Amino acid sequence: MNEQANVNYAETLLPYERRWAWAQINREAIRTNLKTMRKHIGPDTMILTAVKADGYGHGAAEVAKVALSAGSKYIGVACVTEGIKLRQAGIKAPIIILSEPPVSSAEAILYYDMVPAVHTVEFALALGEAAARAGVIAPFHLKVDSGMHRVGVHYTDAGDFLRTVSFHEGLELQGTFTHFATADMVDSYGFKTQMERFEHALENIRYMGLNPGIVHAANSAAAIRFKRSHYDMVRLGIAVYGLHPSSLTREHVRLEPAMSVHARVNALKQVPLGEGVSYGFTYRSPGNVEIATIPIGYGDGLARVLSNKMDVLVAGQRYPQVGTICMDMCMFEIRTRPNMTSVRSVQLAAERKLVDYGSEVIIVGKSQGQEISLDDLAAQVGTINYDMACMFGRRLERVYIN
Repeated sequence: MNEQANVNYAETLLPYERRWAWAQINREAIRTNLKTMRKHIGPDTMILTAVKADGYGHGAAEVAKVALSAGSKYIGVACVTEGIKLRQAGIKAPIIILSEPPVSSAEAILYYDMVPAVHTVEFALALGEAAARAGVIAPFHLKVDSGMHRVGVHYTDAGDFLRTVSFHEGLELQGTFTHFATADMVDSYGFKTQMERFEHALENIRYMGLNPGIVHAANSAAAIRFKRSHYDMVRLGIAVYGLHPSSLTREHVRLEPAMSVHARVNALKQVPLGEGVSYGFTYRSPGNVEIATIPIGYGDGLARVLSNKMDVLVAGQRYPQVGTICMDMCMFEIRTRPNMTSVRSVQLAAERKLVDYGSEVIIVGKSQGQEISLDDLAAQVGTINYDMACMFGRRLERVYIN
């Protein structure tokens, strides 16, 4: 078989046939979550779906297509490169770059018909000049810093900033927005303060005789918890993917996780009593176990800190992960001979027949009434579900269903 034939053959294989490890993305869950959020926020508020970081690990282009078909009006990205990839994938809907790009990217932004965030005079004028050279008008959204102190025009300076750049005929203010730092927290004082400051900025803009355009502020947490923050549009990120931004949002809406993570057993070994498993021998065999290996590791987003702490699911049964998680694989333990003093050991021995070479293993997801969620793993790692979803998007190939 020649080289080109090899390439063509490889492309015909599904992800789980290439490596026996994959992330499965449920399109219908994404649609359902958007319908749920539409019902929650009402019919008159526009929705921007954030697909930055490759759709939070779910695949930016595919999520964008599903979101647009489910009624999302705008797509949000973090940088120019992400927007270009969406255009190349055939996405024609309005794309808003939610962070101000480098000055040098102005022409690319216009060429690919994207709308950037603006918060510096330097970038605004560069964008205006590039638009004038191209004979077009460049729309932009003003980013207001209402107290997060990350990026943005200070809320007291919003009107003056716009007056400074509004002379340029190549620029058009399409929208004004801010971002909340504490909408997902119990203490709402910080959120209320930011709301008041953003309102101050909007009043100042209008006082200057300017139209702020599309006003948007709410992330998923604010969209779920605070109707006052909806304005003209909400920016939905984590909720679209079926994950809650905090425990406080669970009482308001029911979301369906779109991502599950799978692997297949590619090795089984009887390990003698006292012998170690994986790097550092952080686990040693008690002598009545078989060790199953699956081809997924920290290079795929399964954090190394989870070593010897997490479980996996096979046919609705939990098995403990054992030994240090490697870059490309990890192991779990199957009891093969019961300790008659332990009811759990007897149960595990009876379950032995469930695990064999090629058996499907659930790392994240549901199996016969059992579930391991991204929230579960995030709690064990000491991070948030956003982080875990993005990590699983590193290398795992995706299978889309529904």
